[in-house]
Amino acid sequence: MLQNILVFDIETIADIDAYRALNGGLTELDDGDVYRLMASERLSEAGSTFMRHHLHKIVAISAVMKTASGELKVWSLGDEESSEYELINRFFQGIDRFSPTLVSWNGGGFDLPVLQYRALFHGINARRYFEIGDDERDFRYNNYLARFHWRHIDMMDVLSGFQPRAVASLDDIAKLCGFPGKLDVDGSAVQQLWDEGNVADIRNYCETDVLNTYLVYLRFEVLRGNLDKTACDQAIQEVQTFLNNSDKAHFQAFLHAWMARQR
Repeated sequence: MLQNILVFDIETIADIDAYRALNGGLTELDDGDVYRLMASERLSEAGSTFMRHHLHKIVAISAVMKTASGELKVWSLGDEESSEYELINRFFQGIDRFSPTLVSWNGGGFDLPVLQYRALFHGINARRYFEIGDDERDFRYNNYLARFHWRHIDMMDVLSGFQPRAVASLDDIAKLCGFPGKLDVDGSAVQQLWDEGNVADIRNYCETDVLNTYLVYLRFEVLRGNLDKTACDQAIQEVQTFLNNSDKAHFQAFLHAWMARQR
């Protein structure tokens, strides 16, 4: 790998303030009542309580960074007290600084549209992300916005052959590759964790998701012919060493689940 790789994932909650703004304030209702109204309306509209993209508020962004120089880092942007503005601004500043290859699972269908809407609402500069070759020729035929370019790789999209009927979950694909998959939390629990004030568990969950995505990406690079099996095995071992050397409980749980699956 001769370029910077940034695997990313976001976690979101329903944006109650945005819903209030679009519906006359709803000052007679508390936040819980507004959320239930949102959820009921969305369920009636779409058969699911999963909100439309512009009504998601980002509460965590996690990443695996593999630098061109070989450094491996896993972290969540900002801290538990960081505002949404700070999280999103840090994300786009990282793109400005490192010009990484972005890697995601369903990032084209969810994460990036949400990030774009929220950056728009906050007035955040994302110049390099939106570069398509007007100022930098290298971006003309390989940029972050074009679906069939490689500067952002949405593996769910690519592996399904860009066919919605063929998509699979990250959890399934990670497990079928021999990786841990989801542990004891999934995206449906984020709203409740947020309501309970448990931001740490949201960030921890997001970090295990990007680890799964990175591990699947290593296999994907074998599929593309960019890594041979030996190089892939070495990169996977590097992740295991990173986890083994960490004293963070969620990383140890991830490693334990991984070892159990391999047995």
